[in-house]
Amino acid sequence: MHTGQLLGSGRTADVYALDGSWVLRRYRDSTDATPELAVMSYLSAFGFPVPRIGPPARGARATDLVLQRLTGPTMAEALSAGTLRAAEGGALLAGLLRELHAVPARLSPDPEEHILHLDLHPENVILTEGGPVVIDWSNTAEGPPGLDRAMSALILAQASLAPPSPASPPSPTSPPSPASAASAAPPASPASPAATGTPAAAVRALLTALLGEMAADGGVGVADLTLARTRRAADPRLTETETAVLDEAVALVRSHVP
Repeated sequence: MHTGQLLGSGRTADVYALDGSWVLRRYRDSTDATPELAVMSYLSAFGFPVPRIGPPARGARATDLVLQRLTGPTMAEALSAGTLRAAEGGALLAGLLRELHAVPARLSPDPEEHILHLDLHPENVILTEGGPVVIDWSNTAEGPPGLDRAMSALILAQASLAPPSPASPPSPTSPPSPASAASAAPPASPASPAATGTPAAAVRALLTALLGEMAADGGVGVADLTLARTRRAADPRLTETETAVLDEAVALVRSHVP
């Protein structure tokens, strides 16, 4: 099938322009995008803000997703630019998690289990004129909401402790310039909001705000944080630096939890 301009490349996928309205996200390995497509379709039916799913492209592969092309900065870019404050960002992330966990599970019969994103952080939220849109559902699963909250908190804690050096390449989960024209940047890295230039202190402030906002929803429990750490440690996409600060990041999250 014909693809347009390459908009971005991550560690596992590439995003191509199809036209002004749609992009093609293609995994470079044999990853089947069908489960991700099913979850996004399901969430869209409940009104949760995900990119619209486009008509299947002619000659599309199982590794392909045709998605809405969005315009707007990522939440990380807005934090870096100072157009979004940490308190606002914390409320926004907590609100998205709360809204997501209000949707019943698609597959599990257990009423305690819900759809989880498991990678919800500022680089996976696009701030469009119509409101925030959550991208990159490659890690989605079903389980207890507390795990999702713990994963978001742990990712931010790691980012605040292991910001990339100036010579580091931009995070592959962050849409390429101009800003966030592609709705779904290549799912790849466990992402650091600092990769778009957000100072570590700002990420730490965002973490504090997020944990404060999530407290009313059950916060981050020790068991969920332990499971989140296990999942992060098993992720082959973590950099050596991110792995090195994992235990310190766990301690940082716990220091904010009563």
